[in-house]
Amino acid sequence: MKSKISIKAIIVDLDKTLLHTDKTLSSYTAEILSECKRIGISLIVATARPLRATKDLFDAIDFDAAVVSNGARIICNGECKEYPIQKDSAELFFSEMTRYQDLRLTLETGDRAYSNKPIENYETTLSSDLGSVAKAEKVLKIIVGIDDDMTEGIVNGSIPENTYYTVAGGFLIQIMDKRATKWNGVKAVLNKMKISEKEVAYFGDDNDDVMPIKACGIGIAVSNAIEEVRAVADYITDSNDDDGVAKFIERMIL
Repeated sequence: MKSKISIKAIIVDLDKTLLHTDKTLSSYTAEILSECKRIGISLIVATARPLRATKDLFDAIDFDAAVVSNGARIICNGECKEYPIQKDSAELFFSEMTRYQDLRLTLETGDRAYSNKPIENYETTLSSDLGSVAKAEKVLKIIVGIDDDMTEGIVNGSIPENTYYTVAGGFLIQIMDKRATKWNGVKAVLNKMKISEKEVAYFGDDNDDVMPIKACGIGIAVSNAIEEVRAVADYITDSNDDDGVAKFIERMIL
């Protein structure tokens, strides 16, 4: 194993990767990331979270850029680029979903979320007509709760051709425009920052992290990552609750 890895940027997923399971950032991790900034390593977030759910973290860590909402929104160099689901596609999907009254549906605009049912620990505006909301608002992401073995099949048979879906944590289906992927977002940010993907260390844990981990210069999985991520990673570090990201950076990069 190399004693030190030379890179220009670190890209981190948040939930179950950088953050502890209780969603907190340890003081140790904050110190390590601050040291990276001090020596000139750029810090980039790549997360399924909407931008509004990262603000406290951005106050704590001086990130240089962010890929949020699975790549549906990209923030870099003071600019914001978005790839929403086309309105007619979103309206059509919600029209199809009216046949399945038990499904838990959420429409994410990035600045606000609407849902057909209350969701624990997730602030949403309740709406019995998400199709009308989709007509009036931009839709960065549609989220479907997985409550039984039939849910994914229903979604797979109903999503429009210009969208795709991934499964997060084994219990949420996330539907986005085909342009909105973490990897596309990462490439766009690196291009703006004039950093080669081979000069990047990427940390992740779930399905959306597979491609970036494979394609970036160094791909690191936390030990709690799903098997598909661990299988393609160059390294496996300690779990998110054991500050695996910070430990790897301190040992292998700093």
